[in-house]
Amino acid sequence: MVSSIANLVMVLAFAPLLLGVINKTKALVAGRTGPPVVQVYYDLVKLFGKGFVVSRTTTWVFLAGPVLSVVAPVVAVLLLPLAGRPAWLSFPGDMLLFVAVFALARFFIATAAMDTGSPFEGMGAAREVTFSALAEPALLFGMLALTRLSGSVSLTGMLDIRTAGAWQRASASVVLILASWFIVLLAENARVPFDDPNTHLELTMIHEAMVLDHAGPAFGFILYGVALKLTVFAALLVTLLIPARPGGGALGLALLVGGLAGVGVVVGLVESSMARLRLVRVPQLLVTATLLAGFAVVLLVR
Repeated sequence: MVSSIANLVMVLAFAPLLLGVINKTKALVAGRTGPPVVQVYYDLVKLFGKGFVVSRTTTWVFLAGPVLSVVAPVVAVLLLPLAGRPAWLSFPGDMLLFVAVFALARFFIATAAMDTGSPFEGMGAAREVTFSALAEPALLFGMLALTRLSGSVSLTGMLDIRTAGAWQRASASVVLILASWFIVLLAENARVPFDDPNTHLELTMIHEAMVLDHAGPAFGFILYGVALKLTVFAALLVTLLIPARPGGGALGLALLVGGLAGVGVVVGLVESSMARLRLVRVPQLLVTATLLAGFAVVLLVR
């Protein structure tokens, strides 16, 4: 129990640092010093210390969006087995809850954007929902393949592919799932080539366009929710890529932290080496992710 609590606290505390690793990697590739890796922590402290103004035209949904953006990844963390420890919440079919909590948070964030009446935020919400609808099948097909491989319909059993000898029996399927889920990670977290978190061009923004009217603590919740969501998807990849021994203790925790940092470096390298795709090309890449996960399922059919 103590180790499980430590794993959970580590993920909650490490989340802003992962964004810092990505930003630092991009700066180093560009030949710049860049901000410190802990810059996001400073930003969060500054935002939570500010006040904010709420438009009289908005309703409670406007504030529910930022709260759900944090609550959803926290619930998702409870469903993941981390560092060889079973998940806090584990039951048959919990993989559907994992997908559903993010869908619920996305619904409230998109609704909060439309609640402002701003055409730019409505445009960003429409794009976010459209792309997410194309990304979810890839995530579900990957889980279906792992269900076929492990014989479990729970994330704790699905991600324990070490006991199933997956890398020996079905390494091609695992590689396809990893590739598919990495694309989903970039899409779900509004990273390049799907979106640019640093853009300030209203007509090209997706996620940033939805939160233009949020400020102070509300925007702080959104920023932390973004970092936590990225960390959850990165932890999903790391747990599949580096199966930890049950009760791995400090070694399992070190592998998890190192794996998360490695995912951050890879994301930073991807964003430094390619430009953002045109919006009409984004669905093609998301369909490719779904096909990769679908092929993983086909390879496991006997």
